Parts: sequence; structure tokens; C-alpha cells
Amino acid sequence: MRVSLIQSDIIWEHKTANLLYYESLLSGLTGKTDLAVLPEMCTTGFSMHPESLAETIEGETLSAFKRMAAGFGFAIAGTFIGKDSSHSYNRAFFVQPDGQVDIYDKRHLFRMGDEGQHYTSGKNKKIVSYLGWNIRLAVCYELRFPVWLRNVKNDYDLLLVMANWPNNRQHVWTSLLTARALENQAYVCGVNRVGTDANGIDYSGGSLLVNAYGTTLTDFDQEGVCIQTLDINLEELHRFRKKFPVWKDADAFEITY
Repeated sequence: MRVSLIQSDIIWEHKTANLLYYESLLSGLTGKTDLAVLPEMCTTGFSMHPESLAETIEGETLSAFKRMAAGFGFAIAGTFIGKDSSHSYNRAFFVQPDGQVDIYDKRHLFRMGDEGQHYTSGKNKKIVSYLGWNIRLAVCYELRFPVWLRNVKNDYDLLLVMANWPNNRQHVWTSLLTARALENQAYVCGVNRVGTDANGIDYSGGSLLVNAYGTTLTDFDQEGVCIQTLDINLEELHRFRKKFPVWKDADAFEITY
């Protein structure tokens, strides 16, 4: 499967402008990729203003990405500010070309940024089936919680981590992405933004695609807008898990809420 990492800047709290920007970037990938991965809150930046920005799954953001996925012929993943009748969420999405939409609400909210004061924590993990792959969705800060992201009995083959991860913790980002790949015997794709947001926080990208051996497959410029597309191999992953089946000795556990 061909995976494209879209390391982009984000126009602060301007959904329409960001959607037009992504459409211009994604249109050039037609016929060249199977999945494009965008950063966290890709249409607004990491905003704590859901009262004016949150939308339902029928809203502007997912409607636009559904149209793009169908028109360009590949899946698109990212997160946006979502809502239902009574709550707002940092909501991940995975839109397939046939119109199927899967969503996942971020469970671990970023305490130091008061995310939990504005958004509701999700309760359920999400694994998406696409082109024979099982793909787990996760968002930014959740990278720090290996129990939540544990790959139980090889439930997933690829972990997507969409992020707004600040520059001053870049080493942590790189280290944790690699650790999650090694311990879960899975590909891990982490897509981070670049630029500076309205709160003065700097982001230096450093997006990574790591294989189950912990080898980094990407070579992004830390600071710039960039797109890289790489081919990942499911059969190779299955062979490695069969040859070195550490998952069979994993601890059984239950997560309580």
C-alpha cells in the first residue's frame, strides 16, 4: 500500500481556506497513492474554540474530504473539531474513496493545553479495514500511552498518529513513534504540522513512517511543508511476525474507564 504523509502548515481557524489548500496538495497525488494522512485538527489548528468551530459528520470538513477521496481515488485521514448533539470532540476521520467514513474520538486529551476543558474524551478505539490492512487511528498526545495503543494479538498492521506536536518536544515525538512500532510489531505513521500557530507555538514537522524493525523510512526536512509517499508491504510484516512472534507472549489486560 502506498502511504502519503502530508506535512503541512495550517491556517488558524479557517476551515474553508485549509480545505482549499489541501485540495491543491492532494490533487497531485491522483494515481500515485492509496492513503493520504494529514495532521491533527488539519482545518483549524489546535484550537480550544469548539463552540464556533465544531461540526457534525455531515458538515463542511467531512463533506469536502469525501468529495476529494472519491474524486482523487484514495483514502484520506486526519482529525477535525467534531460534535454531536451535546459534546465536542477532537475527532479523527478515515474517508475511503467509496464514501465509507470511520471516526475516532481522541481519548487522551492534552491536559497541559486544557484540551479536556473544551472537548469530551472518546471511549472506544477504532481499527479501520482498508485494502487488506487493519489500520488503528490515534491522535497526538496518545502516543505517550502505550497501554491504550497496545496491539493485542496483531489487531492492527498500521498505526496512524495525527499530531500538532510542538518543536520543543521533537525528540520525544521521534522516540515514541519508534517505540510504538517496535513494541507492537507494526508500521507506525506519524504526521505532524509545521509553522507557528496563533498561540505562538512552533511546530517543526519531523513526520515519520517507521517499520516494525524500528527503521525510519522517511527523510523529511524538519521545518518545511513536504509530501512523501512510501510503499509498505503487508506480506513482509506477516513474515516478520511469524518468524519472531513476540506477540504470543504479551500480557493479557483489560482497560477500565
